[in-house]
Amino acid sequence: MTPTVGVLALQGDVREHLAALASLDVQAIAVRRPGELDACDGLVIPGGESTTMAKLARIFELLDPLRKRVEAGMPTFGTCAGMILLADRVLDGTSDQETVGGLDITVRRNAFGRQVDSFEGPLAMAGLDAPVHAVFIRAPWVEETGPGVEVLSRVERGEAAGRVVAVRQGSLMATSFHPEVGGDARVHRLFVDLVRS
Repeated sequence: MTPTVGVLALQGDVREHLAALASLDVQAIAVRRPGELDACDGLVIPGGESTTMAKLARIFELLDPLRKRVEAGMPTFGTCAGMILLADRVLDGTSDQETVGGLDITVRRNAFGRQVDSFEGPLAMAGLDAPVHAVFIRAPWVEETGPGVEVLSRVERGEAAGRVVAVRQGSLMATSFHPEVGGDARVHRLFVDLVRS
């Protein structure tokens, strides 16, 4: 059976994620309503602006259904702002910052700096035989992980060397970077494997 994987389509790189997923033999759908979420076997929460996305999710009556589905074990993959939305704890957030939660991590918003500090480069990642081309745009990093969280990748060089930028915990996965940029669907494949299992 072909799994249905949704992309939360409130803001961010929705089209790029849908294209990456469609290349992996899943039914990829945009999710803006609770009924569309109900149809999903897995969900990608894309990059964007985490506070805006949470507010839009509340307006579209998706925040509580999202929390329930994540809590119930729906495989979910957050990229950049999506990582912040899946985190249980956020540093440098706004006073009214809301998250979906589920990942036992503390993330720091905009940890790498502002838009001008955005960068890209090769990054080794557990489960992949060759480095992935990682694009960081106003990205968070993981400040601390709980005992059940597996670290999949760390920054290897520069001032941020050693910082955690990809994690997995059970059916949840998150990256600080944007794997949908650049036409390499291997990180999405790791997630689709989670959905299929």
